Amino acid sequence: MLEKLGKLWTQVQDNVMYVLVFLLIAAAIFAVATALEKLWLKPEKQSPARRTAYIGIFAAIAAVLVYFEFPLPFAPAFYELDFSFVPELICSFSLGPVAGVVCALVKELLKLLLRGTTTAFVGDLSNFVNGCAFILPASVVYHVKKSRRSAVIGMGVGTVVLTVFGSIFNAVYLIPAFAALFGWPIEKIVGMGTAINPAIVSVNTLVLFAVVPFNLLKGVAVSIITFLLYKHIERLLRMR
Repeated sequence: MLEKLGKLWTQVQDNVMYVLVFLLIAAAIFAVATALEKLWLKPEKQSPARRTAYIGIFAAIAAVLVYFEFPLPFAPAFYELDFSFVPELICSFSLGPVAGVVCALVKELLKLLLRGTTTAFVGDLSNFVNGCAFILPASVVYHVKKSRRSAVIGMGVGTVVLTVFGSIFNAVYLIPAFAALFGWPIEKIVGMGTAINPAIVSVNTLVLFAVVPFNLLKGVAVSIITFLLYKHIERLLRMR
């Protein structure tokens, strides 16, 4: 563990700018979630100890699920599907948007401690931001009027936001940042997509034919699993 911590600290020192960007974006998302929760949703009072314990449980489950990644036939190898958004979404449905954001952040920190980063924190930032883009709108819609219908609508809205925002974020920031950090020309990353789909010839077509369907599939799959599991888990933990 000490060796992993030392390696992670070295990676932090080597990529200070991207770590700072990560922290600034995390702080901004947390501020938005807090404002929405306090000014609009006004969730019920909860025991701080129980709330902290449940966030930790969901974050730990999410960190474990990150290990189970599946490649997709229409996207380059660095886009792999996992289901770590499921416990994050269940956490936000049960405890509110702020808890969901904290859960997503703790999951990324646990993942970094256990596995380090192979993308100079760019992939970790992507996963955190995309997770929040999905769970924040979904949980806000659900908490306005808690019902099965609002949960479905919320997950639909979350999937749309994830697909649109996540795809734009990839095109504008993540793909160029990834290329710059590894000293690769953009054409090399595009070429990974071209090898799978000849229609991918630029960053825009990479996003259109790989990132958009990837985010859409992930949002739908996570929504279906959450819909099937949420009420059973809520009863089991007796959160209400």
